[in-house]
Amino acid sequence: MKIIKWTPLIIFIITASILPLFTQQEVVLSLREGLPAIPVACPTFQISGDQPFVQEAAQTLREVLLADLKYSRVFVPLPESYYKYIPALNPNNIRFKDWESIQAKLLFVGQVKSNNDQKSIIFEGKIYDVKSQRFILGRKYQADRSLLRLAAHKMADEFMKMYGEPPLFTSKIVFVSNRDGNDEIYMMDYDGHNQVRLTYNRVRDYMPAWAPDRKRIAYTSFKDGQAILYILDLEKGTLTEVQNEGTNFAPAFSPDGKKLAFCSTLEEGNSEIYVARSDGSNIRRLTFNKAIDTAPTWSPTGREIAFTSDRGGTPQIYIMDAEGTNVRHVSFGGNYHDAPAWAPTGERLAYVSRVYLIFDIYVLNLRTNQIIKLTESNARNESPSWSPDGRHLVFSSNLKGTIQLFSIDYDGTNLRQLTFKGENKLPDWSK
Repeated sequence: MKIIKWTPLIIFIITASILPLFTQQEVVLSLREGLPAIPVACPTFQISGDQPFVQEAAQTLREVLLADLKYSRVFVPLPESYYKYIPALNPNNIRFKDWESIQAKLLFVGQVKSNNDQKSIIFEGKIYDVKSQRFILGRKYQADRSLLRLAAHKMADEFMKMYGEPPLFTSKIVFVSNRDGNDEIYMMDYDGHNQVRLTYNRVRDYMPAWAPDRKRIAYTSFKDGQAILYILDLEKGTLTEVQNEGTNFAPAFSPDGKKLAFCSTLEEGNSEIYVARSDGSNIRRLTFNKAIDTAPTWSPTGREIAFTSDRGGTPQIYIMDAEGTNVRHVSFGGNYHDAPAWAPTGERLAYVSRVYLIFDIYVLNLRTNQIIKLTESNARNESPSWSPDGRHLVFSSNLKGTIQLFSIDYDGTNLRQLTFKGENKLPDWSK
């Protein structure tokens, strides 16, 4: 194992924290899958002061928060037209019956003011249950103007955590892009904003994979002349060499972050699946055959690994126990299935299937064996990766001509393009 100092040019962007001015005890409410989205009233934020930048900040914060809630599929913001039917909000005397009359279940009250330094704002948000007229939680943040989107994302994540959901809106997507002339690793927000470059090797870097702590990224690089597996620690600014013998690729962290599955030609020259500690020690081989075994993905429990193998003659999806035993074939129909991605909820497996030279993304329900086709286009749709809550996926596609990244909901709706510059591929969504 070799640790290399990495110049952390964007560590501030990655780890910049919005200063919480107050918090309170966590509140977790009940939410069952399949229920209708929860209507949220989010009237115009209250503003203290007449500085133009405070007004602009309030508008940005509200727009981002509303976009996040709409994307969630858990919440649905009320249409703006509904607000004209009731009196304007008075945060000191909330008339809950008015908000109930326009079908709001939750009410968000936002207030924005300039901080004493005149360079940052203070954003306070409070969430109320309309029917019970009960205050649920409040958060207050101090944020620099450049971090307004992050402040709104953090507030939106409080909505998710309130119902026991993982933080979605502060999650990040890493990917490979050639926009600067060479395949390098980049990172962006879940919605495509704040795209930043992570590697500067002037050689091919590819197949990035997040660790569950959202601080480390494993990837393959040819910076030393061969396909070596590295782990980049964004917080410490270090680059750790994990495996340099053979050709090494397709890393995948275990759910607890302690192990790393990957593919390597380490022993016999063909691609096999190995697992090691996340520091590269204690390497163990899991697959033993002359076929190509690749693309490992862990189950949320860490007890199983799905992968691609052509041991039956064509690429198919298999699942094995984390020790390499109990291998079973789970993809049927068709002669090309690849790139499995296990949903964090456990019951779904996304993968790529090729039919008549068209690559589309499918989702297999492992409990019911039901298969849903997510993409419908004469394009090459590949490399699916799940969002932390399992309701969305990111993938690459040449749908618009060049290879770009898109997100889509688990039922095939709400297609969004996330990248536009250069060619972008091999995304991985932090969990």
